[in-house]
Amino acid sequence: MHFSIPETESCNSENGTPYVAYNIHVNGVLHCRVRYSQLLGLHEQLRKEFGNNVVPVFPPKKLFTLTPAEVEQRREQLEKYMQTVRQDPMLGASEMFNSFLRRAQQETQQVPTEEVQLEVFLSNGQKVKVNILTSDQTEDVLEAVANKLDLPDDLVGYFSLYLIKDSSDSSFFFVRKLQEFELPYVSLTSLRSREYKIILRKSYWDTSYDDDVMESSVGLNLLYAQTVCDIERGWLQVTKDQLRQLKSLQEKVSKKEFIQLAQTLKYYGYLKFEPCITDFPEKGCEVIVSAGNNELNFQVKLPNNQMKEGSFKVTRMRCWRVTSSVPFANGSGSPNKTEARLELAFEYLMSKDRLQWITISSPQAIMMSISLQSMVDELMVKKSGGKIKKLLRKRLPCLVRRSDSQQAVKSPPLLDSPDSTREPIVKLSSKLSSVSLRAISNSNSANDMSAEDFHGNYAFEGIGDDDL
Repeated sequence: MHFSIPETESCNSENGTPYVAYNIHVNGVLHCRVRYSQLLGLHEQLRKEFGNNVVPVFPPKKLFTLTPAEVEQRREQLEKYMQTVRQDPMLGASEMFNSFLRRAQQETQQVPTEEVQLEVFLSNGQKVKVNILTSDQTEDVLEAVANKLDLPDDLVGYFSLYLIKDSSDSSFFFVRKLQEFELPYVSLTSLRSREYKIILRKSYWDTSYDDDVMESSVGLNLLYAQTVCDIERGWLQVTKDQLRQLKSLQEKVSKKEFIQLAQTLKYYGYLKFEPCITDFPEKGCEVIVSAGNNELNFQVKLPNNQMKEGSFKVTRMRCWRVTSSVPFANGSGSPNKTEARLELAFEYLMSKDRLQWITISSPQAIMMSISLQSMVDELMVKKSGGKIKKLLRKRLPCLVRRSDSQQAVKSPPLLDSPDSTREPIVKLSSKLSSVSLRAISNSNSANDMSAEDFHGNYAFEGIGDDDL
C-alpha cells in the first residue's frame, strides 16, 4: 500500500477554532482526514506499546502558529512517518495502527455505524448479499461471505476480497486487494460509482493448495467458477484440443477434472493486468504484465511491433518499490489528480554479478506490488512448513460484537486500545516473523529514494549460483 499526504486543508472545529487537516491517501485515493493531534495520539500509543527504539520519530509540536512553509514541512514529515510505520512489519500489522485508520476513514466519510446489506460478487457474476455493519473491517466481511456460502472455516484463509472496476467491454480490472486497515462498505460507497465492486477470489499462488480447497464442495465450486471465468476472459492459453476437452468436462459437470486439466494450461493461477508501459527491454514499450507462479510475466510489444515474452522470478528480485507522481496543473498550484501516475520498479538479478532496475508504469502498480509481497510471504511460509490458515472467531448474532463499534462515530475519531477479547486472525504475511518489509541501503537506483521506500525481499537471500 502506498501511503501519502499530498495536501492539507484549513478547517474549523465545532467551536470555530481553525486547524489544519491532513488528507491521508492510499494508492492515490483519499482514505481519511486527520489532525496533527490525532496522529500524535496514535504515535504516543504506539510508543507506549512498542517502545521508542521501534517507533519512528514524530514531527515535534510547535509553540506558535505554523507558517505556510512550516505547514508544508510538517506535511512531508507526517507523510514519511506514516509510510515508515506502515512498512514496519510489527507496527503496520498492529491492531492499534489499523483500527486508527479504520475509525478515521469512517469519520471522514461521515458514515454512521449501522446495519447494511453489502453485495459481494463471485467470479461468475453471482451476488452474495451479506448483512454487515458499516464499521465492519475486511476480515469481518470476508467471514460473513464465507458463512453465507458455508465455506469451511479452515478454508477462509485461501480467499480474499478484491476491489475491482468494470470496463466498458464488460470485463474488469483489479484495483486492489482490500486491506485490514479499511472498512469495505465505506471504501466502496466513498467511490460513488457503480463501476466499482467487491469480488471474492482465491488469494494464493501455489496451485498445490487447490487440492486443499477442492476437498470442500463449496471450495470446489468457487475454484471452478473462477477457472471457467479466467478461461473465458482469455487469461489462460488454450489450444483447440484442450478447449475441446475442457468443454467436454464442463458438459459432464466434472469440476475437479476440469480444474486439474486447467492446471496444465499456461498462465493458470495468474492475475492479468491491464496493458501498461515498461522500460524493458527499451523505454516506452507496451507490455501486458501477469503475476503468478512466483514471477511477473511480461508480454512486451517492441517499437518494431515485434512481440517478446519473458519472466522475472520473484526470488531474483532484490527489492522493489512503488512511487507516485502527481503533476501540478498549469499555474494552479494544486495537484492535477487526473494525471497521477504510479510506477512499480524492481531490482532484478540479471546474471551472477549484474543487478538492473526495471520499471512498470501502471495504475495497477500497487496491486502488482501486493502480488509480489504475497508471493514472497507464501514462499517463506511453505519453506517453514506452514499452511494457509486463519483462526477465525465465531461470528456472533447480528449487531452484537465487532471491534469497538456499536456507537455512532464522533468527530474527531477516538483512539482506543485494541479489543482484548478479539481472537487473533493469523494472516499469511504474519506466519513467519522473518518475512517483512525492510530497508535496502546503498541502492544503485538512478532515483533519489530513501531506504524506507523499498520493499526488501528475504526470498532473494536464499538464491545461489545454481539458481542462475
